[in-house]
Amino acid sequence: MWSGANRAAEEFYAGLLQEFDEKKKGICKDPFIYEADIQVQLISKGQPNPLKNILHENETIFIVEKVPLEKEEPSHIEELQSEDTAISDLSTGENVGLLALPIGRARQLIGFYTMAHNPNMTHLKINRPVTALPPLWVRCDGSDPEGISWLGAELISTSSNITGVVLYMVTCKVDKNYSVNLEDLKKSHKKRHHLSTLTAGGFAQYELFKSTALDDIVAASQTTITLDISWSPVDEILQTPPLSSTATLNIKVESGEPRGPLSQLHRELKFLLVLADGLRTGITEWPEPLEAKSAVELVEEFLNELNKLNEFGDSTKKDTEVSDLKHDAAAVDGSVECLLTIRGDLDFAEQLWCKMSSSVISYQDLVKCFSLVIQSLQRGAIQPWLHSGSNSLLSKLIHQSYYGTMDTVSLSGTVPVQMLLEIGLDKLKKDYICFFIGQELASLNHLEYFISPSVDTQEQVHRVQKLHHILEIVVSCMLFIKPQHELLFSLTQSCIKYYEQNPLDEQHIFQLPVRPTAVKDLYQNEKPQKWRVEINSGQKKVKTVWQLSDSPPVDHLNFHRPDFSELTLNGSLEERLSFTSMVTCSQVHFK
Repeated sequence: MWSGANRAAEEFYAGLLQEFDEKKKGICKDPFIYEADIQVQLISKGQPNPLKNILHENETIFIVEKVPLEKEEPSHIEELQSEDTAISDLSTGENVGLLALPIGRARQLIGFYTMAHNPNMTHLKINRPVTALPPLWVRCDGSDPEGISWLGAELISTSSNITGVVLYMVTCKVDKNYSVNLEDLKKSHKKRHHLSTLTAGGFAQYELFKSTALDDIVAASQTTITLDISWSPVDEILQTPPLSSTATLNIKVESGEPRGPLSQLHRELKFLLVLADGLRTGITEWPEPLEAKSAVELVEEFLNELNKLNEFGDSTKKDTEVSDLKHDAAAVDGSVECLLTIRGDLDFAEQLWCKMSSSVISYQDLVKCFSLVIQSLQRGAIQPWLHSGSNSLLSKLIHQSYYGTMDTVSLSGTVPVQMLLEIGLDKLKKDYICFFIGQELASLNHLEYFISPSVDTQEQVHRVQKLHHILEIVVSCMLFIKPQHELLFSLTQSCIKYYEQNPLDEQHIFQLPVRPTAVKDLYQNEKPQKWRVEINSGQKKVKTVWQLSDSPPVDHLNFHRPDFSELTLNGSLEERLSFTSMVTCSQVHFK
């Protein structure tokens, strides 16, 4: 029996070590399989961590779980769960319950990890000194009397030696009538660890905004804004965080909220991406038009209006164009409260973009529209004004038309697509500049990376896409938490610095430290979605944690159905459920 356990510990450690070494070398691969039915994956710092909802830590860890069933395999567990959809919907994972291990198997794996790191186990065929591996956490199915959902092990080490291990146990349950006393938690911690002194630190998370679904067809966006607050000492369970706390805003914004004030601008950006993809791949997926009239009809009307204005002279031309623009913009944004100042200075090329981006549905439309424009310029029927600084092909032709000589342009191949893409880039860049400078959130120097024409067109599009995401983040905060200008400025600068060095990532959570006094109205009279107290004695790894949350802190368990007879007619399940979790630990010293 012991020889079998020794061999199993050796094999398990060897697999963990190989996974750890390959991760350090930057080799990405699937989780490694142990004994056919168990998989192990190494979660690096910064990656989604399934334990973060409980421990609020973000370090490198091993996650051990059962190998998931193939999707095509039927599961009787899924059939049973379908009868409890109200509860199973509370789980954030799809059938993640299938990944949890029985408590006996979980304890065995924790034992292998502990044995392999024990310097006294010299009979094990492991190279010495043993490499200290990251903490190991095993998903448990909660079927034991205590309802254990996680078991964990973390090494205790000095600069050169592994001296012991801390063993963790996490239990979770639905608990509508929770009854816990802070002093009882402290006494329990002292008794378990034979300590005389301790500290209690608090953590609370408030959900300031979360997007909801429009209907059954349009899903909710992933936009969320939360406020994390930490403090010490804790005076009582569910204490409201004091103003001396440390607070951080967590902001994740998905662009394109259909009800938001940036929906029209986002649609223009999407059309710009369509053109850029068309140039890159040779295939253009034209979106559905917003206009009832065709693109050719709209451009013809636009040119005719400018031709009539030309008869009255240049003095009235710009003012009338501006008036027409404001009318068009009001038609787009009239249904929402728009935070953006409607630009009243769109030049000819930008107005042409507005007409064509909402109506073009084919390559032929592009050719016909630009043919009409070039013919009008050649005849001198229009003499449109332009902003300075544009290097687009259309701008060059317009400037040449002022002097009665124009280059011949062949509207074939990628030329028409490139022409429209160029004027769209110019227009959107000016929109973003207008907002950030107008709101005193950035200067031209701050925005230089995003608006520079010195890189190729595809890269310009990528950078404009980043700038739009920054705008979405700032506007979401302006709408939903109404922060002071100082905070908005800091947020904008933080986003700018991030995107100067990183690719577009709408799943990234931007974190911004704030003073509790600046956001006290957002949380002091609100119920936190998560409240936690952590008791320790100066040793970070030795702790007792109690947490109350309004969502399941564990993503691999389906919790028992509550008594629905207690719910009122207007009450909802989510509003009435509370989840408590408890983390306890014990130390094992290697002698």
